[in-house]
Amino acid sequence: MSTTSSTNPDTMPSAPQGPPEPGGPAETGHRSARLIHNEATTEIPVHLLFRDDPDPSPVPLRPAVVARRQGTGEQPRARRPVAARTVPAVRIDPELTERPARVLPGAAGVAAGACGAAGCALTSWWAGLVPPLAAEALGLPAYAGAGLGPAQWAAYAAAGALGLFGFGGLARGRTGRAWVLGLFGRYRGTVRRTGLMWVNPLLLRRRVDVRLRHWRSEPMPAADGNGVALRAVTLVVWRVRDTAKATLGVEDHEAYLRECVEAALARVPVEPPGTVRSSADVAGETLTRLVAADAAPVGLEVFSVRPVRVEYAPEVAASMHRRRIAALDAAQRASVLTSVVDSVEDTVTRLTMRGLVELDDYERKVLVKDLTVAFCAGRGEAGA
Repeated sequence: MSTTSSTNPDTMPSAPQGPPEPGGPAETGHRSARLIHNEATTEIPVHLLFRDDPDPSPVPLRPAVVARRQGTGEQPRARRPVAARTVPAVRIDPELTERPARVLPGAAGVAAGACGAAGCALTSWWAGLVPPLAAEALGLPAYAGAGLGPAQWAAYAAAGALGLFGFGGLARGRTGRAWVLGLFGRYRGTVRRTGLMWVNPLLLRRRVDVRLRHWRSEPMPAADGNGVALRAVTLVVWRVRDTAKATLGVEDHEAYLRECVEAALARVPVEPPGTVRSSADVAGETLTRLVAADAAPVGLEVFSVRPVRVEYAPEVAASMHRRRIAALDAAQRASVLTSVVDSVEDTVTRLTMRGLVELDDYERKVLVKDLTVAFCAGRGEAGA
């Protein structure tokens, strides 16, 4: 006994077919066009489709950003977020920190120089080189003199070195100024004292201004939020906080500060002239924070960076001026039109509600047209 079973070809998987024979129907028939051209198909074994997995293992998912490729028309795809590049912080030698230098009062230097000069005079009297008239004026006893021997030359050298060190090390400290001392390329300390003092003459001295200073920059390139080129003049209030880092940590701390301000202007959008004052305050606070962070590692303390003058760049000044005039003209026209419409509406409403006139739709339209023309003409003559 034979049993016949019917099979639905739509529900059963079709067996894989071999390569078509030459001249067969697969080669001569019409191939269906693929609807999705950017997608590739992959064969999946049949037994994997019906496999039971009682304990599915969870797959951790990372946060993804969905985006659409421009111009392709395909569906959005998952894209891994790109980590933002961090700017490395400026590092200075940690041992390069301001510390006080060892100095002596100016009286010690004066005394040492006077002793050296007196020693030279006594050595000359000892060698018999002082004229009789000078000896009598100084009250020195008469002495024939021993001549210039090795002892006299040694005394001359010692007294001369003492006088040179005494007078050569005298320095005058001023308020708001500091001395950065160095010996053979090594930092030896900073002197912030004022008045007369004695500093080792072998040390190299560099004067640094530590007062509160302000610097008005030249016009620097900037841009607004839309990328329009601007020229901005900034006012920077700053001072030197660490003289060692400002002098030895960078070649020229003033040039470094100028470059920091220019770099900050390239990152912060500055509002063009004619905008609200709050936007300028926000830009100033942002500039101050960025410049202070960049200048702190080199011993500079920045208090404020404020744009005091912002103007359009020469290459876009003419076009932006025309654009601004057009915007003002459009705003004025909108204001005039709103005022005229309100006046016409108020006039027609009063005439109708008080019963002065009875108007149908056609008459109302004619009255509105005539009043609009009259009000516009009157405002034009008043504006002229």
